Amino acid sequence: MVREQIRVFTRTLQWKCVESRTDSKCLYYGRFILSPLMKGQADTIGIAMRRALLGEIEGTCITRAKSEKIPHEYSTILGIQESVHEILMNLKEIVFRSNLYGTCEASIFVRGPRCVTAQDIILPPYVEIVDNTQHIASLTEPIDLCIGLQLERNRGYRIKKPNNFQDGSYPIDALFMPVRNVNHSIHSYVNGNEKQEILFLEIWTNGSLTPKEALYEASRNLIDLLIPFIHAEEENVHLENNQPKVSLPLFPFHNILDEIRKNKKKIALKLIFIDQLELPPRIYNCLKKSNIHTLLDLLNCSQEDLIKTEHFRIEDVKQIFGILEKHFVIDLKNKR
Repeated sequence: MVREQIRVFTRTLQWKCVESRTDSKCLYYGRFILSPLMKGQADTIGIAMRRALLGEIEGTCITRAKSEKIPHEYSTILGIQESVHEILMNLKEIVFRSNLYGTCEASIFVRGPRCVTAQDIILPPYVEIVDNTQHIASLTEPIDLCIGLQLERNRGYRIKKPNNFQDGSYPIDALFMPVRNVNHSIHSYVNGNEKQEILFLEIWTNGSLTPKEALYEASRNLIDLLIPFIHAEEENVHLENNQPKVSLPLFPFHNILDEIRKNKKKIALKLIFIDQLELPPRIYNCLKKSNIHTLLDLLNCSQEDLIKTEHFRIEDVKQIFGILEKHFVIDLKNKR
């Protein structure tokens, strides 16, 4: 059972890749878990990550093709087995991997008879094709096929506009999304007296990046979208010892600790929640029941106040102080 395979000892969230495979050059699969989560959190994270994976990751594709010998999109060319429309659809399916910003030019110059594949596309050095065998056209006669291509890096899906045809240049529906599909599921279990959840994420990509890379990109992009809300709540905080005002660094919690040690800066204590302190579950639950939600709430309590908390022990107080001294280098003194 899943519960037996995943042991949860603390509140620290942990993720793991439990399955990874390559079905083809243009289809990668990965399955990931995140745990332990409180009731309801798995669905919140799963929905947000699915939308970020599908809509917030950039990809590169062909957005326009140009050839002077093509009268219109639905025409046929003597010596080419496919119609112009079929060639444009084949170009749409080609998957690229790149560090491109904006747009760039590429081209095809071949002479038949022969089969034209993605390998025949002449590309700038910072763009590469994931599968060179992808079919474009079949030339049945000794004719020249010359096509100019426009590549673009963007996100989402863009449908060509009917009035966007000009000078033998034809727009192509752009599917920028490198993530083809995402599923999320939730496994609930009981840990002691508390109900917890495990989030499972399944990710399929087109081969331009791995599911693990897609998970990282989506997470970073989701954080970037939420940064304005963090700034909106930022306030400079006066500590009791008149230490300087500072704001909370926008990094994961373990990186925050590294920044504190490196720069010897104080933090906005009311913006750090006790969920991030890696407290044992029992101590965490006791603090939450006493309406202690942030690091500032905790430091405003005296030892006597903490000991008065239901089911709290003096050993628990010492353990909290040890965690704070270790991570924040805070000189904790008894408040009288």
